[in-house]
Amino acid sequence: MKNIGGRHNLLLLLSTFFFGGFEVLNAVPYDYTASAECLANPHKPQYGGGVIVNPELNEGLKGWSSFGDAKIQHRESKGNKFIVALGRNQQHASVSQKVSLQSGKLYTFSAWIQASKGGVPVTAMFKTGSGTYMRAGSIVAESNCWSMLKGGFPASASGPAELYFESKDTSVEIWVDSISLQPFTEEEWKSHQDQSIAKIRKSNVKIQAVDKQGKPLANAKISIQQKSPTFPFGCSLTKYVLKNTAYQNWFLSRFTVATFGDEMKWYSTENTQGHEDYSMADAMLQFTKQHNIAVRGHNVFWDDPFYQLGWVKSLSPQQLASATQKRLNSVMNKYKGQLIGWDVVNENLHFNFFESKMGANASALFYNWAIRADAATTLFLNEYNTIEESADEATTPAKYLRKLKEMRTFPGNERGRFAIGLESHFTTPNIPYIRSSIDTLAAAGVPIWITELDVANGPKQTLYLEQILRETYAHPHIQGIVLWAGPTEKGCYRMCLTDNINFKNLPNGDVVDKLIHEWGLKGLVSGTTDAKGFFEASLSHGDYEVSITHPTSKSSSLVQRLNVKPTASSQKPLFLKFSS
Repeated sequence: MKNIGGRHNLLLLLSTFFFGGFEVLNAVPYDYTASAECLANPHKPQYGGGVIVNPELNEGLKGWSSFGDAKIQHRESKGNKFIVALGRNQQHASVSQKVSLQSGKLYTFSAWIQASKGGVPVTAMFKTGSGTYMRAGSIVAESNCWSMLKGGFPASASGPAELYFESKDTSVEIWVDSISLQPFTEEEWKSHQDQSIAKIRKSNVKIQAVDKQGKPLANAKISIQQKSPTFPFGCSLTKYVLKNTAYQNWFLSRFTVATFGDEMKWYSTENTQGHEDYSMADAMLQFTKQHNIAVRGHNVFWDDPFYQLGWVKSLSPQQLASATQKRLNSVMNKYKGQLIGWDVVNENLHFNFFESKMGANASALFYNWAIRADAATTLFLNEYNTIEESADEATTPAKYLRKLKEMRTFPGNERGRFAIGLESHFTTPNIPYIRSSIDTLAAAGVPIWITELDVANGPKQTLYLEQILRETYAHPHIQGIVLWAGPTEKGCYRMCLTDNINFKNLPNGDVVDKLIHEWGLKGLVSGTTDAKGFFEASLSHGDYEVSITHPTSKSSSLVQRLNVKPTASSQKPLFLKFSS
């Protein structure tokens, strides 16, 4: 606390509490729940089924028909009624229901699926009257238990559509129950985002200024300066930052976390076998430490064969096992305790270089070694297209969760601090699918980060960037966001936030700055107390410096640190006293 002169005794009362946020009249609340477990009985359909007729199949086959060459049956097991597609000779042969879509609305979809044979991917599809097809989401169905499929899509045109289900394995029966299709307007969807941000990212802070007798002081000037936000919002960083002051100033004025684009990767630190060079990564880490920037480790291994050094590709399986263990221990021990997380294996749902050489458990073994090397650091699987592209069958949320389970249940990995890394390299975002996919991933109960967010260049790049940032920041299960826009001397990867000379914002950078300001991740809040001595502000969670002065004594000032966080302790009144 700092006191500066003054003729009054001031008492500053701070208390924080949650508030409900903004609501659209009569808006249906969004249901973020999802299940990653295969259950004996399905849950009730979300939103009571929404616009789906007979969603629990309690009225026989009412509203349902066959699609393709499938036969359909209404069955009951232990009191639970459901519909079955059998006799399938085509991958799209299944059960179907006709619905009417409305242009501009955002649809969230869910259903519970079972198959007559386990481990079968099943996809929910919508065929429109114009002959276009929309993929709502996928699940890996099991036998003898029910799995929740959750997805969504935006409707680009109004008109009839048919819901049906696909599986490439035509030998299996597809069982379906508890189906839901719920439309939302864009205003309702934005309302969900605003309410979520107000609930999970911010708290309302009330400050009261009184004199030593407890009398409220009106018109006292309040200034609340954020020193450090709780939510990690960052950007990739390149070695270019070390020799460019404009780059440094631009980065440090906005972000609190960084991921080094290349400098910690194996091909950068051991280009020649046996000759390790961490000098560039060390210099960058020294820079981030000096400025209190947290760093994600990226990456220990990359499973894509394209990015393997020639000498790595030439190793025998036994030599590769030895080299990978040496690499992991070298980089993780060197930076132990200095990073907030590691991408231990990058993109091992799409690629399998190490598995092809060392066996199917190669990636699980890497996590085992990582836990031994640094059990206290969060260990990420880092992958792309899990929320970007519903059509990428390799990395659906269901398959991501299967891979995560595979890593976590490998002997010795139970004590690891696992996390989900979503690269988020978008072209055209499917906003409902993003939300529902994160819902599904969140059912695993581990941290989820957006790790490499960018948008492909195009006429709507800036619009899409803002949409994605709003959606991911508002999701209650996202614990950090890192943009993938670190410039090099030659330019950016896919998305630039600034020019490459003076580091003046481009339109994408303006969007980022606008949201940083809107969310209160940086900046100053100021005002004056009312007639009862109160000042109220909605603050994002983090550390602040609060100062107060009163007009009757211009030199009177009280400065106090304030931590705003979503815990019970933050709601207890904090009394601060200034005496002249």
